Amino acid sequence: MLARRRALAETDVRLAGTLAQQALISTREFVDARVIGLYVPVHNEVETAEVMRVALAVAKLVLLPAVCPGGLEFRQIDDTGVLRSGAFNIPEPDASCQVHSPEEADLIVIPGVAFDTGGRRIGYGKGFYDRALHRLEGKGRLVGFCYDFQIVDELPGEPHDVRMDMIVTEQRVIHPLD
Repeated sequence: MLARRRALAETDVRLAGTLAQQALISTREFVDARVIGLYVPVHNEVETAEVMRVALAVAKLVLLPAVCPGGLEFRQIDDTGVLRSGAFNIPEPDASCQVHSPEEADLIVIPGVAFDTGGRRIGYGKGFYDRALHRLEGKGRLVGFCYDFQIVDELPGEPHDVRMDMIVTEQRVIHPLD
């Protein structure tokens, strides 16, 4: 999955990313959310810039993760000017940004390597999202965001893996627990 995603042509990344972002912005969950957790994409992950732009334009609070010694910390941003290279060279908000608890977010958009139709997710193996968001599992807030080819019928799961409440791709929106 990683190799396939990294091999995507720039035009495919842009087109699929635009469609996925439009799909997410159109969901009731996004429209109703006051506080949105997003991520800054790396290695051809689905882009989030338009979701961030729309969220900020309609006065939603936008939170981005930062890797800290204790795990993930969610920091509020008002623009991307406060981003710096963080752990694993992923852009993240600098320490001057206000920290929020993940429980404050109405929606948290999460990247991954693969997802299944039951809401399971495989990340990069470090467990940052699983540890940070375990308390939010099953509460309708966790959104897997990926390309449609990253969806499979079933993934092996571990007890500590956090299931997604919704998965959005450029082709469909999946509600696994419905």
